[in-house]
Amino acid sequence: MAAPAPLSPLAPKKYPALPPIGGVRFATVAAGVRYAGRTDVMMALFDEPAAVAGVFTRSKCPSAPVDWCRAQLKGGKARALIVNSGNANAFTGHAGITAVELVAEAAAKTIGATPNEIFMASTGVIGEPLDGSRIARVLGELASGAKADRLMDAAKAIMTTDTYPKIATARVKLGEADVTINGIAKGAGMIAPDMATMLSYVFTDAPIASGALQTMLSKSVERSFNAITVDSDTSTSDTLMIFATGAAKGARPVEDAADPRAAAFRRALDKLLRNLAQQVVRDGEGARKFVEVNVEGAATRKAAKRIAMSIANSPLVKTACAGEDANWGRVVMAVGKAGEKAERDKLDIWFGKIRVAHQGLRDPAYDEAAASAYMKRDTIAITADLGIGRGRATVWTCDLTKEYVAINGDYRS
Repeated sequence: MAAPAPLSPLAPKKYPALPPIGGVRFATVAAGVRYAGRTDVMMALFDEPAAVAGVFTRSKCPSAPVDWCRAQLKGGKARALIVNSGNANAFTGHAGITAVELVAEAAAKTIGATPNEIFMASTGVIGEPLDGSRIARVLGELASGAKADRLMDAAKAIMTTDTYPKIATARVKLGEADVTINGIAKGAGMIAPDMATMLSYVFTDAPIASGALQTMLSKSVERSFNAITVDSDTSTSDTLMIFATGAAKGARPVEDAADPRAAAFRRALDKLLRNLAQQVVRDGEGARKFVEVNVEGAATRKAAKRIAMSIANSPLVKTACAGEDANWGRVVMAVGKAGEKAERDKLDIWFGKIRVAHQGLRDPAYDEAAASAYMKRDTIAITADLGIGRGRATVWTCDLTKEYVAINGDYRS
C-alpha cells in the first residue's frame, strides 16, 4: 500500500473541542487488521442501551457489516459500535458473514449484551477476507479502556486514505434542556451519493426515540452526505448512524420527529452532517480545490440535483478546476448531458460572482483575466441558472488531480 498522503491543503486549521457525552465511552487499539503500527479498530461502548438509527449504501453489492446493521436496526437499541479500517469485509462471501457474527457474539459476551445490540462497520480493501479473530481478541482491552473523552482517537482509528480526522460538534436546546451532538466521519475516495468509502457516526445525549431519529436522519442525509461527490463511485460500505444515550439532564423524551421541541435539534443535526460531509470532500484524494456547484431555475428540485451532480461528477469540469482553467464550456456540456429539461438560450453560468455565459452565449462583459484569477482560489463556486423553473440544488465536490490517480493506482497492492 502507498505511503500516507500529505495533509490536504483544504484541511481545517484547527479542530473544535469535543465535549464528552454522557452514556458513551470510546476506545481504540492496533489489531493488525491491515495496517502496521497504527490504531485500526475503535469501539463506542454505551453504558445503557442507546436509541439508534442509520442509513446505508444503495450499492447492490453491500458489505457484510452493512447487511448486519440493517438487520439489527429493527431492534432500535445499541450497546456497542465496533469499526475497523484496512479491510472492508465486502465481497467476501460466507466468510464475511462468519467474521461479523464472530465479532458480534464476542462483543456481546464481553460487555454483557446480546448480539443484536452490537453494530459494526468495516472500511478498506474490498475482496480480502477479514480475520474476525483479530478483532475479537482485542475486545476486552477495548471495553476496559473505554473513556468518554476519546472520540478524536476513534475518528483517527477509522481513517484509510484520509489525511485528517473529520469531527464536528454542536450544543443545542431540546425544549428547555441543553444537549450535545458530536460527530465523526471518514472518507476521501470512492465517494458519491447513495450514500457517499464513507463512514460517519453521530452521538448525542438527547433522549430521542429510534423512530424519530430515523426520520430526522433519513431527511438530513439528502442535504449532506447525499449531496457530495469526489469521484462518482458509490462504496459497498457507506454507513451513517446516530446514537442517542438519553443522558442529558432535565431533557424530556422525544418520540416524534415532528415534536416542536426537537426543531432546534433537527437544524443542528442538519448543520453538523453538512459540516462532516464537506470535510470529506475537502479531503478528497489528491484534492486541491473545494468546489460548490449550484443549480438554479431548473424544472424541479430533482432535476436541479441531477444537473448539479452531472457538473460535479464531470472529469472535464473537475480537471479544469484542477488546472485553474475558466472553461465554462465544460459546464455547458455537463448541463446538456444530464438528461433533464434545459433550454440552451436561457442558460446563464457563473464562476463565483463572475457571469461568464448569458442566455446561451458568452457573456458580453466576459473578462478572461478576472475569471482565471478567480479559478486560482482554493474554494470555487460554479452556478448554472437554467431559467425555466424554480428548482434549485447545491452539491459539493473537489478537483481531479494527478495525485488521485497515484493514490488509487496502487491502493490494493
